[in-house]
Amino acid sequence: MSFWELFFRLLPYRPAKGLAALYWHLTRRRLRASIRLRNASADLPFAYAWWIRNHEQSDQLANALDTWLDLFEWRPRFAILVHEMDESEPQRLERSIAAIEDQVYPDWILLRPSGDYFEFDPEAVNADYVLPVRAGDALSRTALFRLAEALQSDPDATILYGDQDELDHRGKRTRPWFKPKWNEEMFLAQDYISAATAIELRLAHRAAKGAKSVEELLLAATSQTKGPIVHIPYVLCHVTPGKQRERLAAVDRHVTERGGRSSIGPFGTIKVEWPLPAKLPLVSVIVPTRDKFELLRPCVESVLARTEYSNFEILIIDNGSVEKRTCQYLASIAGNPRVRVITDERPYNFSALNNLAVREALGTYVCLLNNDTEIVTRQWLTELMRYAVRPDVGAVGAKLLYEDGSIQHAGVVIGIGEAAGHAHRFLPGDQPGYFHQPHIAQYVSAVTGACLVVDKAKFEAVGGLDEAALAVAFNDVDLCLKLEAAGWRNVYVPHAVLLHHESRSRGKDNSRKNVERYRRELAVLQERWGTKEYDDPLHNPNLDRHSESFVIRL
Repeated sequence: MSFWELFFRLLPYRPAKGLAALYWHLTRRRLRASIRLRNASADLPFAYAWWIRNHEQSDQLANALDTWLDLFEWRPRFAILVHEMDESEPQRLERSIAAIEDQVYPDWILLRPSGDYFEFDPEAVNADYVLPVRAGDALSRTALFRLAEALQSDPDATILYGDQDELDHRGKRTRPWFKPKWNEEMFLAQDYISAATAIELRLAHRAAKGAKSVEELLLAATSQTKGPIVHIPYVLCHVTPGKQRERLAAVDRHVTERGGRSSIGPFGTIKVEWPLPAKLPLVSVIVPTRDKFELLRPCVESVLARTEYSNFEILIIDNGSVEKRTCQYLASIAGNPRVRVITDERPYNFSALNNLAVREALGTYVCLLNNDTEIVTRQWLTELMRYAVRPDVGAVGAKLLYEDGSIQHAGVVIGIGEAAGHAHRFLPGDQPGYFHQPHIAQYVSAVTGACLVVDKAKFEAVGGLDEAALAVAFNDVDLCLKLEAAGWRNVYVPHAVLLHHESRSRGKDNSRKNVERYRRELAVLQERWGTKEYDDPLHNPNLDRHSESFVIRL
């Protein structure tokens, strides 16, 4: 959709935002204008209707089905199990059955639930995959075809799931949910895969034993599978709103078996608390600074006063402070047994300062912390360490807020703006955001170094921060991607909350004195990690790669 077409469509709905985008367009800042226009339009009715017209081709697919099927190496058969049927609402079942019968892909059978709900005899089911569908939900016309198509390139996939939207009271499609790739932590926090999920027959049989709900079935299947879990970036199911299903008990039983516990989180999500060691490891909290007393003192004092986690030390890396009050403060705070001050007067190099501090750290874990942050929740370090101590986890990051309470950081998405962007930036902190994602723990490609906890041994194993090529910008993203490449997963933890007075310490990257250095470091990131084409698992090809707000790609 062109700028002008989108502008005139938006104007009647949100004239102020439309005119603001027009101003940026006329002053030749057209990328900014385009991003603002798309962000303002993405949740309006015409946006999704336009996307459907331009991206879905069910009629063309149906007309050329024989040609497509001739290209398939195998034709998987799906057993569709309609569940949660309510005799008082027969129209819901009728809607689901009608959608099944309208499938363009022909290889399916209907599996009626037994007295044990999801249990069935695999020897009596002539199918390769089981597809649970809630009564009232309607498979998209091409759903089974898209599943079969995906299995041509991923024949070993044991679980496949796709995107979804909702049907309103008039049957109109709304609220598209363009989902991420498989993310176990996100799935524990909220069910984002059950609509139109295909499960390999034998796996479904094992997982169904004792399962009384689709939640129990999927929790068992996803934990038992040894094969790939594949996301299909097509809308496979049109969901009809119904009663909210209780999921907490099922998740709690599931995580309790692994030593965790769960509780209700924000907006009806689930918060999982993984166990900490009986003896808490020492964490070295590293705070680089050069003067900026007005930032440093609130940062350090908030760590000392608002940290529930008991075993930590603070290392302040003084990068040549000269202001009297800063020097006086550093001299006085060094008297605290929990605080050490290390001096390094070399030219400013954020990576080098942190690498030096990590070498000097006594802790087995380190927390990189900007001097322009302040602690909000007393549990911040406890929550971060619940993940950092896990053997499979690399870097762990917190939720960072601006002073007005809006989100500054909720994980980093690689490829945003052809580099990397902070997910859900500027979303008001009390708003649910894109399907609650800013408020749930999840695996991410990267987290910001403004507050990052990592096992010291893992940090050193990947070479720490790149002080040669990434002295200031993108060193945290590079670190996280190195950890991921080494086999560790990075985690965003929203239950650890800090304020971030962003860049008030080192200044803006696009300022005149910094822009050349920033461009060099951007080029390093793009070349090293291919961020111009990077397919971030947290994102979706149907979402705008130029926006941090998770909006539909127009």
